[in-house]
Amino acid sequence: MARQLYTLSFLHLATLLFVLRTISAVRFPPGPTTTNDLDFIRTSCNATLYPDVCFTSLAGYASAVQYNPARLARLAVGVSISRAKYTTAYLSKLSRTVASPAVHDCVSNVGDAMEQMRGSLRQLREMNHRRPGAPTFRFQMSNVQTWMSAALTDAETCNDGITEEMEEGETKTAVCERVADVKRFTSNALAIVNTYANSGA
Repeated sequence: MARQLYTLSFLHLATLLFVLRTISAVRFPPGPTTTNDLDFIRTSCNATLYPDVCFTSLAGYASAVQYNPARLARLAVGVSISRAKYTTAYLSKLSRTVASPAVHDCVSNVGDAMEQMRGSLRQLREMNHRRPGAPTFRFQMSNVQTWMSAALTDAETCNDGITEEMEEGETKTAVCERVADVKRFTSNALAIVNTYANSGA
């Protein structure tokens, strides 16, 4: 039991450090949170399928995002990566103790989703430092949208496999909750990315 608590604490800490590193890498200016900053987050999240999850996960960074769609897109993708990373670690550990092909497949699915999202974040960061002769905004955003869509498909594939193949029980419930979490965050990030792409900024 103590070992499980230690592992969970380590995973939570690793997730927090990853998100903070992701945010700091964008070089957001510091400042107090204002009502306008929060309203921007809330309005942006209203365009997602899971607005409450979106707002809760992003509102804490409102002062850093301010009224900037590019920053919000990078943040949303970065937070989604952290959720996928946490779930991949959980599934990987579970696959060593549970003889379920669906769990093993999920390790690969969610791992692939995480890599797709990392590719998206890299592209979004490069757009923040546009160089003469660099690809156009729409071309770059098309890449980001394609990778994020693929990441969502990977998460859905994992979820379908668990739902159809894994035996009912507490383990299945726990896996489904974590995978659904990845789906929600990825779906929200994709919606925010789409809004940014449509803005033509």
